[in-house]
Amino acid sequence: MYIPKPQSNAAAAALIILAAAFIAATTLMAKALGTDTYGVPLHALQISHGRFLFAFAALWLAAGVLRPQVTAPHWRLHLARTSFGWAGVTLMFASVAFIPLADATAISFLNPVFAMMLAIPLLGERVGRVRWSAAVLALIGALVLLRPTQESFQPAALLALGAAVIMGMELIFIKKLAGRENPFQILLVNNTIGLGIASCAVVAVWQMPSLAQWGLLAGIGVCMAVAQTCFVNAMARADASFVAPFSYATLVFAALYDAVFYNALPDLVTYIGAAIILAGALWLALREARLKNSGV
Repeated sequence: MYIPKPQSNAAAAALIILAAAFIAATTLMAKALGTDTYGVPLHALQISHGRFLFAFAALWLAAGVLRPQVTAPHWRLHLARTSFGWAGVTLMFASVAFIPLADATAISFLNPVFAMMLAIPLLGERVGRVRWSAAVLALIGALVLLRPTQESFQPAALLALGAAVIMGMELIFIKKLAGRENPFQILLVNNTIGLGIASCAVVAVWQMPSLAQWGLLAGIGVCMAVAQTCFVNAMARADASFVAPFSYATLVFAALYDAVFYNALPDLVTYIGAAIILAGALWLALREARLKNSGV
């Protein structure tokens, strides 16, 4: 039987900020692997394969030490959740090779907006005017970041937008899994299925990585495993509505990493677009918190 974690907002906030730092680090390493920084660029499918391969190894090594209690997994939900998660992260890794990390990260924050929209037909949820207005605001921010002019349009930004849509779908299945199983078991199952999917997909594009690229692939997997562990433990210790705003620290870390390692400073368009998306996403999170507190 799964025993809930003790509630602590302070611990949850710290864990989410730590997760944000590690998630931003994975996109930084994916950017290096998708460009010629350390050799012939690797395909996004191979980068996501490395992410699942090394995360799988790290989590199962931890499981051997911790010996968590395992119950019967809900395989159908896990398969659906992991399929969308793998597709979303692959598109995200593809996008960061061409656009700034801050832009890609900001666009990825649209995933709760798309999850809200998808929850209407899939979960039968009702969406009021306030939720829709928050969603429209966030989408306007995405349009700004897409820079839809002939001179500045970035086609690769559409990859990040596609990732946000797909990860929004993943959130639907995460909602269905919530509370059903031990968080650590969810991570084990997710990364085991993900490795199987990624291993099949990578066959056609596989190439031998350089030693430095192997190190980065391992870094992505380990950082993602740590980030996921921090995230699920944060979610177990506080309400999602409290935790969600702290995840926006990922944007800060992404911009910082891009500036330090690639000398890529965010421009005015990035600041404006990111601010609009964050305003919409935060408004949506606060609205969800009020609805939960009111029992709606």
